[in-house]
Amino acid sequence: MIHFEWPWLAVLLPLPWLARLVLQPALRPRDAALRVPFLRDFIEAQAGPESTQRRPGWLLLLAALAWILLVGASMRPEWLGDLVDIPVSGRDLMLAVDLSGSMQEEDFVLGGRQVDRLTATKRVAGEFIERRVGDRIGLILFGEQAYLQAPLTFDRDTVRTFLDESAIGLAGKATAIGDAIGLAVKRLRGRDQENRVLILLTDGANTAGVVEPLEAAELAAGDGLRIHTIGVGADEMVVRDFFGFRNVNPSAELDEEALKAIAAKTGGRYFRARDTNELEEIYRLLDELEPVAGDPRRFRPRSALFHVPLALALLLSALLLSFKISARIP
Repeated sequence: MIHFEWPWLAVLLPLPWLARLVLQPALRPRDAALRVPFLRDFIEAQAGPESTQRRPGWLLLLAALAWILLVGASMRPEWLGDLVDIPVSGRDLMLAVDLSGSMQEEDFVLGGRQVDRLTATKRVAGEFIERRVGDRIGLILFGEQAYLQAPLTFDRDTVRTFLDESAIGLAGKATAIGDAIGLAVKRLRGRDQENRVLILLTDGANTAGVVEPLEAAELAAGDGLRIHTIGVGADEMVVRDFFGFRNVNPSAELDEEALKAIAAKTGGRYFRARDTNELEEIYRLLDELEPVAGDPRRFRPRSALFHVPLALALLLSALLLSFKISARIP
């Protein structure tokens, strides 16, 4: 169906008729001392000013139609589609992803090849975002500082795009876990306490920022924010050195105790992802978090139509103008 956003502008339709009724018609200026008396001038003088203002009826009709179309365009016509239901769970889900220098460690396997931790996170977390239909999702990227990359939104494609475009070192080489939690608390404050969740993924310990992680966790707990923490990185990795091959622990700097404490203080869970399969399993478990059902939302898709009558009005105006110009050329 067609809907007009500003229907009250229809009162402008009789405006040209009222203007003609109230205002006096403008007379063509004549100065006999400066004009050559051609026969046509004498004929027009004898016929009087009324005959000079006569126009063909179809010109008046085109002018009226152009005015109606112009007023119709100003009323902002829109096409309203059928009602569409939006599945809404009512959950406000914020993702906080570590972009510190240690995330470039290539101890994950994806598609049969070695990849760094951030690449694996983008793949798995991106699929997780796509599955969260009905949730409002936001994205925080943190390193030496924490940044809000995407505020809470239903637009999952945009959040995933921002995640895919992130790069190691974009927020600095260090790790500010406490600042990331503090920023999440600030952005989620004022929302329904039962539906707010932060999923924090990191591979290290807090080495930067102004807020200690446990202090930030206390603040989150007091504000009703539940935090699930994910520690990523393999426990063992074979590397080549001067003496041959040796086993190293690439996750030696991971502060699991702090991550466990953060989750425990806020009523969340701590997960350990040593490889891609475990990371995928973690996000599947997070999918099983019971959403709190919200009121169903319905909306009608709208398509603007004002450009159609506006284009027709401009076309008719151009035709009228061209006829007037051609009529003046002998």
